Amino acid sequence: MSEIFVMYELDQPAAARSSAATSPAEERPVVRVHAANAAPGSSTTPGPRTMCGRDTFAMGTASWKPSEHLGSSWYTPKYAQLVCAQCDAVMEI
Repeated sequence: MSEIFVMYELDQPAAARSSAATSPAEERPVVRVHAANAAPGSSTTPGPRTMCGRDTFAMGTASWKPSEHLGSSWYTPKYAQLVCAQCDAVMEI
């Protein structure tokens, strides 16, 4: 099986603010956790679609790698309550 990437669907950014005090690198909350295969010919880049068919372009890639945590779930335990049911079903097969 190819490398699996844990992808974070992030909350939409807040409306543009006139204040320069807001950092552009401000962390956005995770809304849903998805799984994606590696891009064709790569082991370091997620593919264009998650297991449930969502576009990965605007998602964040988690540092959690299932291949480094054998015997654990494919997703980051911190976000267990936010796991996409469709991605989880595919990962169970």
